[in-house]
Formats: sequence, structure tokens, C-alpha cells
Amino acid sequence: MISEVQKQGFTIVRELLPCVDELISSLGEATGAGRRGMLNQTVVHELANSEAFLRVIQPFLPGSPRPVRGIYFDKSPSANWLVAWHQDLTITVTHQEEVPGFGPWSKKDGLIHVQPPVELLQSMITLRLHLDDTDESNGALRVLPSSHIHGRLAAADIARLRETTPEVTCRASRGDALLMRPLLLHASGRSTSEGHRRILHIEYAGCDLPQGLRWNEAG
Repeated sequence: MISEVQKQGFTIVRELLPCVDELISSLGEATGAGRRGMLNQTVVHELANSEAFLRVIQPFLPGSPRPVRGIYFDKSPSANWLVAWHQDLTITVTHQEEVPGFGPWSKKDGLIHVQPPVELLQSMITLRLHLDDTDESNGALRVLPSSHIHGRLAAADIARLRETTPEVTCRASRGDALLMRPLLLHASGRSTSEGHRRILHIEYAGCDLPQGLRWNEAG
């Protein structure tokens, strides 16, 4: 897995979560395009900090792993959308502070977002836990392998990589997890299925933020 993430920017961890139905019941509904602040829920906090999850995450971080953002979403017939090719470039923090290398700043769903230095994003890892079987029919994530090695990409660079890099569809079974670097180019289409595509998205960091900045979710 370490080699795959280093070279490709992603890997699938099979059967990381055996008790999927129990987690779905605890999480409740995912409205709209997703529920944020999920690490503030006890069940998600405990899961994200469980020995099984931290053992998987630890090799990819420069220090002790800590979950720093949780999002729960459900792509279904009543909430269906597509996501254009992009990188995950922002983090959420408790307040705005003028710190070199951090910016621009924005607000989304009442949360303060900022683009940190690219080196910080390169040191983070995201775990996307699949609560349903996922394939092309229900909008599985598509990625451009190795695109994370190019750093923060301009629109022209994204277009060039789309032309030269074959995309991969990240098919997964319920209970599987996708590990990916935030800078990996990824997208997803609309679902054509009558079922769900529920994902619990957890971002991990291995460091504190500088000069008074604090992660918004104390996972």
C-alpha cells in the first residue's frame, strides 16, 4: 500500500469496516451534498481514532495521525450530482490568522476554509470509507494516477493531464476504504442507480498548524 500511494496517489484497503449496517444506523441521514463536522459525532470520532484505522494511516504521515475533518454524503436518486476534475486544496480551521503561505480564505457552510502551503497537503492522507458497493452505475470516484506528484495544478495542467493520463474508476465493496492524497486529481459522475452511494470521508494530518492556527475539528 505504501508503494502504491507513493507512486499512484491512492490505494484500496479491502474490508476495513466489517459492521457497516451498524455505522449507517448510527450516522443517520446524509442530506443534500453532505454533512460536515462529522468528527464531532462520538461514533465517527471513535472510529477515526480506532486502532484499526490509525494502523492503516500511520505509515503515510510524518507524525502521529490525527483526524482533522469528517464529511458524510450519500449520492442517491434524491441527491445526485457530478463533481468535475479537481484537487482537494483547502483545510478547515477555527479562525482566520495571517500566516505566510496560507490563503486565499473562504467560508462554506459557515466553516472557515483556507488553502495551506502545498507541502502540508502533500503530507496529508484521506480515507474514504464505502458504506455501499460502488461502481460506475452509482458515481464511483474516478482518479488520474500519479497526478498528485505535480503539486498544485492550474486549469491548463489539469486539461493536459486529462489528455495524457488514463483515468481509473475506484470500484469498491461496502466496508472497503480508499486511501488517497488530497492533491490527486479526482472526479465523479452522476449516479444512474436507484440505490445509495454513501461515503464517510475522513482527512488525516500528522502535524499541528503553525502560528496559532488550529484545525476546526479536534478529532
